[in-house]
Amino acid sequence: MKILLPLLLATAFLGCTTTATTPAVPPLRKAMKAFATEQELTRYFRELAAKQKHLARRQGNGPGLDSFVGADEAPAAAAKAFVTAEPEESVTNTQHAGVDEGGIVKVHGDHLVILRRGRLFTVAIGDNDLRPVSMIDAFGPDLNPTHTWYDEMLVAGDNVVVLGYSYERGGTEVGLFNIDAQGQLSYRSTHHLRSNDYYSSRNYASRLIGNKLIFYSPHYIHPSEDNPRINFPAVRKWHKDATANEFRQIVSATRIYRPAAEFDVAHNVALHTVTVCDLASQAFECQGTSVIGPPGHNFYVSPDSVYVWASAWDYEERRSPRSKSLLFRMPLDGSAPRALRTSGSPVDQFSFLQSDDQHLNVLVRSEAKGDGMWAAEVAAGDVALMRIPLASFSDGSDSVPASSYRQLAEPEGYTFQNRFIGDYLIYGTGSGWGNPETTDKPKDLYLVEWARGVSHALSLPHGVDRIEQMGSGAVVVGTDGKDLHFTSVRLQQGPQIASRYTRTAASQGELRSHGFFYKPDGDDTGMLGLPISVPGRAGYHHLFESSAAIMFLRNDAMQLSVIGELGAQADKARNDGCRASCVDWYGNARPLFLRGRLFALLGYELVEGAVRDGQISELRRINYAP
Repeated sequence: MKILLPLLLATAFLGCTTTATTPAVPPLRKAMKAFATEQELTRYFRELAAKQKHLARRQGNGPGLDSFVGADEAPAAAAKAFVTAEPEESVTNTQHAGVDEGGIVKVHGDHLVILRRGRLFTVAIGDNDLRPVSMIDAFGPDLNPTHTWYDEMLVAGDNVVVLGYSYERGGTEVGLFNIDAQGQLSYRSTHHLRSNDYYSSRNYASRLIGNKLIFYSPHYIHPSEDNPRINFPAVRKWHKDATANEFRQIVSATRIYRPAAEFDVAHNVALHTVTVCDLASQAFECQGTSVIGPPGHNFYVSPDSVYVWASAWDYEERRSPRSKSLLFRMPLDGSAPRALRTSGSPVDQFSFLQSDDQHLNVLVRSEAKGDGMWAAEVAAGDVALMRIPLASFSDGSDSVPASSYRQLAEPEGYTFQNRFIGDYLIYGTGSGWGNPETTDKPKDLYLVEWARGVSHALSLPHGVDRIEQMGSGAVVVGTDGKDLHFTSVRLQQGPQIASRYTRTAASQGELRSHGFFYKPDGDDTGMLGLPISVPGRAGYHHLFESSAAIMFLRNDAMQLSVIGELGAQADKARNDGCRASCVDWYGNARPLFLRGRLFALLGYELVEGAVRDGQISELRRINYAP
């Protein structure tokens, strides 16, 4: 089904105007309108319900909500101006500097904080130390964790936040913990946010800017229900006898916005919500902003906005081509959202870049279904780069013009990887969660100068399973079916392959973006680390089997050389008596570069290494398992 290019119908360009001499500053267009009263919102849902019934009678019963692949979420909202605290040295491979992402290991003062299999741990690293300090359940003492997954953690000041999803209690669970200067952990409180399951094989549910905890969540709405508000975003503080009546709605009608143009409502609608919670407040105060749109979704967080791409799919091929999606821009300063009608869908959060020239750049595919659950792993169809001025966002009545899309080469394969690095959009396909794919012919790596639209292609002897920034260039990691390859790509003065290192009989040990880290120590020199499995294995095995080692490579002017590996001691593994989150959906291995020291986190082992004469050797290790 090729839908993208026919949908790029010629429309009037709604960008900024200019004079013959001096470029005009483009004015902001109309914003979306919120509902004025609760009664107006109620009337709107009644109208939607009537429209859905009419469409159902005319078309027959089409696919319902369950037909859509995935439901990635996490709570979210809009806030006032953020006050950014002095950040700790980061150990997280983030998409944007200053926008931290929920992960499994963070830093607090002289301690590492680690989330593993339903527990929090701290390890002292100050004064050349390496010593387990504290352990606590990642859930409250009166909570049954059996049907809850505790996935992500963030640290803000002396607050540790654990994000989970409870199938028993039905929503996102936010656990708050205190941590002191000695690394001691103590439980504070648990809060539930009404949401659908936020899981994504690629994206992370939470972000942190300063003391503001940011969540995104789609809430699927059924307008024909007697009370559609029963699924609206709400929060409650947990206690043993907590009831559903204690949920406090965090989005009022005056913070719910609708696009000016109609959109396809035949197959359900969603309340796409951004929630911001103030971690500086002991009361855990949260505010939400919602937009109404189609149910499919991707989300991306820039330093000043949350972007939500909401997609609908036309199951009737007889219909004439039309715009299928809405792209919302929800500013984090609390101002009104804006929207544009768009075509296609991004693959994941790495399909987006809000660039410094005040444009939004997005790679879209005609047969992508968002990044919920595993939907990002099966993107297909036409490929295009959409590039639009931020000032072109309006009330949702305008469409992105055909001139803002540039058709790109479509790669072979379904496991699609993409990343904006420097002046380039880079993409290709690999093995992903499946078995290592044997490459009997070269694979293409595509590079597009996103500002100018010039395209390039490089030939690789391996697939593309990871694309990461490395100094002024990039490193591409992938398998040829038996070996793991690291290819460095120089981007200055035109893209070209600079070097390649091959680790025989190995594969990636982690597929999550946080599994990789690059530590620069000069303009184009530094060190990278990545978990590996020996021998190679199918990607999905990282959920159930630990990585064999962390491999470290040296980058010298884009020339790669191996430093060595810090390996796990699987024969010394202990039974941890796991009660919750006993599958590592978000991984368990990380390379850590911190204060001039080098560590390998491998499950419950933390190994410290030192580099001497260009080679790494183990200094010591601890096992922090309970």
